[in-house]
Amino acid sequence: MESKFESNGTAVTEFILLGLVETAGLQPVIFVIFLFAYLLTVGGNLSILAAVFVEPKLHTPMYFFLGNLSMLDVGCISVTVPSMLGRLLSHKRTVPYGACLTQLFFFHQLAGVDCFLLTAMAYDRFLAICRPLTYSTRMNHTVQTILVATSWACAFGNALTHTVAISTLHFCGPNVINHFYCDLPQLFQLSCSSTQLNELLLFGLGVLMAGAPVILIVTSYIHVAAAVLRIQSSEGRKKAFSTCSSHLTVVGIFYGTGVFSYMRLGSVEASDKDKGIGILNTVISPMLNPLIYSLRNPDVQGALRRVLTGKRDLA
Repeated sequence: MESKFESNGTAVTEFILLGLVETAGLQPVIFVIFLFAYLLTVGGNLSILAAVFVEPKLHTPMYFFLGNLSMLDVGCISVTVPSMLGRLLSHKRTVPYGACLTQLFFFHQLAGVDCFLLTAMAYDRFLAICRPLTYSTRMNHTVQTILVATSWACAFGNALTHTVAISTLHFCGPNVINHFYCDLPQLFQLSCSSTQLNELLLFGLGVLMAGAPVILIVTSYIHVAAAVLRIQSSEGRKKAFSTCSSHLTVVGIFYGTGVFSYMRLGSVEASDKDKGIGILNTVISPMLNPLIYSLRNPDVQGALRRVLTGKRDLA
């Protein structure tokens, strides 16, 4: 372990990320699987983004938010997986202190935007189904831009707060992280100084960043469900529910993994489980999102088909 001496003792200047497996024979297999998952995720989400951009039918608020979500998914997986693949290739598991905090900042920045963007998408469905007569004025392009910009600003404040707070902790001894990327719970376990304030901060901001959006999402969908059940035709109800089911699935995966990751602080024994949750949160969820949103959506399917084949429908 490379260290330097300061007035307050020996400070850690790098961390060792153990990664997903320590068995050398399994590392090539892990490399191939995660390289394939990364390429599939980036390709799938960029295809969704291209479909939203080039297909006039998809120039609506719902797909504007979906395009932003696709960009976020590419960002989230790019923050963690490429660096892990690089360490597998180089057989070098050390990460400089600064690089570790940089990864942590960008991960929480993008995940925070995800929280608010999913809330904006729920609000969009509420307006479209419950307030259809005023939908076009309440969800105009200016409102969409403000919602996205506000999401980025709030997430930036959250990520910066956590990064600055953890930079005040003193790391003087163990520097081995049993994970494949740097995150708050694992760094808390290595700190030589008290993390009580940091954990309180994580819980408090977690309530604001996740709790408030969940309440808004649930409230929106309670109103949506009540409005849909009042629709007389079964075909109308089916169409309305189909536009919401994909979003609810993504919300469930995103918030479910988030709760398991950050609401169990202090559990050293859970490190191997944290790897599984981390894979679900940073790899599986972004990889599944394009499939979830296109599986039962003929408009997205048609747009993707035209993007991938280069063909346009005949009028």
